[in-house]
Parts: sequence; C-alpha cells; structure tokens
Amino acid sequence: MSESGSRRTFAPAIYYQDPKAALAWLEGAFGFETSMVVSDDDGNIGHAEMRFGDSYLMIGGEWAPGVKSPASIGGDNTQSTHVQLDEDIDAHCSRARAAGAAIEQEPEDQFYGDRVYRAKDPEGHQWSFGQTLRPVSREEAERASGFKIEGWI
Repeated sequence: MSESGSRRTFAPAIYYQDPKAALAWLEGAFGFETSMVVSDDDGNIGHAEMRFGDSYLMIGGEWAPGVKSPASIGGDNTQSTHVQLDEDIDAHCSRARAAGAAIEQEPEDQFYGDRVYRAKDPEGHQWSFGQTLRPVSREEAERASGFKIEGWI
C-alpha cells in the first residue's frame, strides 16, 4: 500500500521461479524499489511489491498450476510490461544490459515522439521502456507512420 493508504487503479502482477532473486535484479537493472515483501517462516516470498515513479507492480512465485514464469513454459509470454521513464533512456538501457538483460530492441526514436527499447529479464519476461522526447500531434504521427490513428492522447 502506498504511504497515503491508497492503491493505483492498475498494477501488473509478474510471476517468477525465484521471486527473491527477481526483486534484487529488478532493483539493480531497472531501478525499481522494493516496497513490500510478505514471506513465510522459511523466507519464501508469497507476495512482494515494487514501486517505480507513481506506480507499483506485484512480484510473486509460481503459486498455482496456471501461474508460471516464462522460464517454466519455454520462454513464451502472453503479455509485456511497459514503463515510461523520466530519466535518460539510453543510460537506463545500458544499466539493464550491464545487469544481464537481453536487449531485444535497442533504443530507437518512434514516430509518436518517444524513444523506446525492449528487453527480457533473466526469466524471460518482456519489458519495454519509453521516454517522451517531444510532443507529437495525431496528424503528425499519421503522416510519419502512414497509419490512420483513432483516439489520441
């Protein structure tokens, strides 16, 4: 729970074979901060939470038959987690690479004004990170991409 006692509307829950190692790795590689750890008498993590900016994510182990890390199911992913950065994305990517992240896409400027990179963590979860470089209008994004875009924030 946040210091104010309220939760954000939406937060991903990510499952790991080794959630304790994941917490340490996510702190060092991506800069997340562990804010809660619930563990049993043997030190096994049942639930943990990490903060980044104004959001949080939940980290847990493989606690049920259908709850698996990509490392347990041949590396498959059914989702990815995107994180919007306020810091230098190239430096963030370098830190992640140094910590052992597999960089799937190097930082690259996008037609919608962001610079983005994609990475896999040691258990194979897909992550993308973006940094807004400049505001772009819907019309400008359509011209640059060749796509018709409905809805634009």
